[in-house]
Amino acid sequence: MDEPDTQQRAWLAERFEADRSRLRAVAYRMLGSPSEAEDAVQEAWLRLNRTDPGGVENLSGWLTTVVARVSLDMLRSRSSRREEPLEARFDEPASAGDDADPEHQALLADAVGPALLVVLDTLAPAERLAFVLHDLFAVPFEEIAPIVGRSPAAARQLASRARRRVQGADSDSAQMAGNARKREVVNAFLTASRAGDFAALLALLDPDVVLRADDAAVRVGALAEVVGAGAVAETFSGRAKHAQLALVDGTPGAVWAAGGKPRIVFDFSIMDGVIVGIELLADAEVLDHLDWQPLPG
Repeated sequence: MDEPDTQQRAWLAERFEADRSRLRAVAYRMLGSPSEAEDAVQEAWLRLNRTDPGGVENLSGWLTTVVARVSLDMLRSRSSRREEPLEARFDEPASAGDDADPEHQALLADAVGPALLVVLDTLAPAERLAFVLHDLFAVPFEEIAPIVGRSPAAARQLASRARRRVQGADSDSAQMAGNARKREVVNAFLTASRAGDFAALLALLDPDVVLRADDAAVRVGALAEVVGAGAVAETFSGRAKHAQLALVDGTPGAVWAAGGKPRIVFDFSIMDGVIVGIELLADAEVLDHLDWQPLPG
């Protein structure tokens, strides 16, 4: 092996290790088993070693897609066999094989509660993947769609169905508090946007926030993608005057409606109290299937 190749492999290993904890969390939330999650992550590493990294524009996104595909295949295989008892997976010690890695133990303990895992296990594999990637990791539906072999609109519907199942089964105070907090963040964002309060907008946005618009929104003047807190805050400062706080498919968001019909929907992804992603949706096919109702601001 020559020196450049050795250096490249060392760089890949370093990049992979930087993403390992997040990949493990994605796989665990998909599979509900620490050992299976570790298998999925290891498979991603093997595939990375067989890939020319020069052709990968976003390595973290590529790894997330690989782990998601591997986890989806494992879920589908599990569904066809149904030979492993539910309790055998969820009762497996989260720290098995990781006594020396307290960060891993904490990650798995915090990743998802047993009650949610039970609910997720009732979902079809594609629904589970769409819900986990979008609602828990803010992956846009344009990236989820090819993984499940559906259109972005269909992927959105998969996540929407899953979300309704999860929210219907999980009505405890933590779930309610999560929705309440998201409503506060979205309402504060709309208030700051209307007032042109740039500083307040920045405080609500993750530094790496991404604003994406679907093709229909782009045709009416939106930018296809805006990256970074400053650029997104600039985009919204002094605007969104006609958008209203709304419950969209069971989760707080915003809608600009005319004649009683939504024209643009603002879908917010929020993690740790800040906005990490905003999707502008104007596609009539998508909007026709959304369940929404206005909320008092």
